[in-house]
Amino acid sequence: MSRPSDHIDSAAPPQETDINQPNLGFAGWLRWFWRQLTSMRTALFLLLLLAIAAVPGSLVPQRSSDPNGVTQYFQAHPDIAPFLDKLQAFDVYTSVWFSAIYLLLFASLVGCVIPRTKHHFDALRAKPPRTPVRLSRMAGFQSRTLTGEQAASAAEPIAAARDLLRKGGYRVALFEDARSTSVSAERGYLRETGNLVFHSALVGILLAVGLGGGFGYNGQKVVVVGQSFVNSLPSYNTFNPGRFFTDTSLQPYSIRVDSLDVAYETKNANAMGEPIDYTAHVTTTQPGSSSATTTIKVNDPLEIGGTQVYLLGNGYAPTITVRDPDGTIVFQDSVPFLPQDPNLTSLGVIKVPDGLAKQLGMIGFFYPTKGASQTAAGAFASTFPGLNNPLLTLNVYQGDLGVNSGVPQSVYNLDTDKLVQLTGPGAKFKALELAPGETVQLPNGLGSVSLDDVKRFATLDVHHDPTQGWVLLFAILVLAGLLTSLFVPRRRVWVKAIRGDDGSLTLEYAGLARGDDPNLGAAVNTLADRHIASLTTPENT
Repeated sequence: MSRPSDHIDSAAPPQETDINQPNLGFAGWLRWFWRQLTSMRTALFLLLLLAIAAVPGSLVPQRSSDPNGVTQYFQAHPDIAPFLDKLQAFDVYTSVWFSAIYLLLFASLVGCVIPRTKHHFDALRAKPPRTPVRLSRMAGFQSRTLTGEQAASAAEPIAAARDLLRKGGYRVALFEDARSTSVSAERGYLRETGNLVFHSALVGILLAVGLGGGFGYNGQKVVVVGQSFVNSLPSYNTFNPGRFFTDTSLQPYSIRVDSLDVAYETKNANAMGEPIDYTAHVTTTQPGSSSATTTIKVNDPLEIGGTQVYLLGNGYAPTITVRDPDGTIVFQDSVPFLPQDPNLTSLGVIKVPDGLAKQLGMIGFFYPTKGASQTAAGAFASTFPGLNNPLLTLNVYQGDLGVNSGVPQSVYNLDTDKLVQLTGPGAKFKALELAPGETVQLPNGLGSVSLDDVKRFATLDVHHDPTQGWVLLFAILVLAGLLTSLFVPRRRVWVKAIRGDDGSLTLEYAGLARGDDPNLGAAVNTLADRHIASLTTPENT
């Protein structure tokens, strides 16, 4: 049989034409970019990227938390350190690239949360959807038929189903058509609420961390036993303020380190010298209150004046006295020496700018327990971090220390380019060696130097973060929202009652899961059993 001329098979094939796409324009491209940025896929990608960007902060020391470590890194790696510094590797968490990822993630989460929150509130006010015409296509479908006396004596089935579902925490709506009546029920909106709480709390964490970094500060102070630290800018060895920091943020208080107890492993040969415990006994003083004694331990900070004071480390501070040829004291101080290895072989610098014929500088090595070095013949090394056999060696330099040039200098570094070495390797005299209580003469009749005592010092880290309580609250909300979104099922359930011409009553039950819900079938079956039981109990007979 021939087909009509206008049949689709008889029509001429359509001519290929070029597709003209509309010009998006500036506003269109902005809309496209915003939609891409606020998609959940982009938010997850930025969150992963932020975690990766934080990795360099754990690989190299940071100026905000370990400025001395940064200085040592420059000394140990003079070639690569300047390059890393240009990449802001020593200031990762305030770098341009980390901040860019941080701000993009913040904008992405805000763009995700606001539309979803509006949609969620609209869904909460809306009634459940109409009952589908064919429940047999839904999950967990089953049909129960009541006949005879059971069907005739059964109470209104949909009213009973509505009451039963309401007791189960469902929102319900009744629907009726020519052949049947039904109830549509829905619950599990708490799942989406938990999801929104999770993402909103993430935004809260980002905001709190950003504000905390802007208004907070972090500083380090080396305090020798017997000395005090006052919470003021000039007292800090290093200080890292936030962008919005002001001097008024520093609440006045003082901390005096009375003693420092350090315990080392001495019984286990495989862990000999490992630190067991650090405890700093301190006296605190605040305006308007009496002094109080307390302790600071590792991971157990002191809370005072809106700050947390942590015990970061400790070391030795030899008390050194330098006298001129007439015996007059020209220098006397307990100088902190920085540990160089686990056995506390320590390096320190002494500068004597006044009182002698020429300025004097000394680079000292302190060995708590003197022993022979395993790597350099004739050199010393510390074999145990405790003061079992202490020794101080000094390489003496003479000349212009540069302290009068007006250029700031580190107290832990001595520039020897313009100095003449008097003692130590390559000099006429060997390095000076002193045990506690000993005095030796300086070369060329410059005077004498003595090691009067060996004290300990504590490195205190003062941290102020005004938003840490908010960060904790948002972290709890993140966990609560995540657990809620994972374990609260979102489901719809329908019950339909159909009266037959023969007087029978057919009840249909079905459900629909919004997401993964392996218990949906069992829930529908339980609903059907309880509904039938409520219709056929003696009270309804």
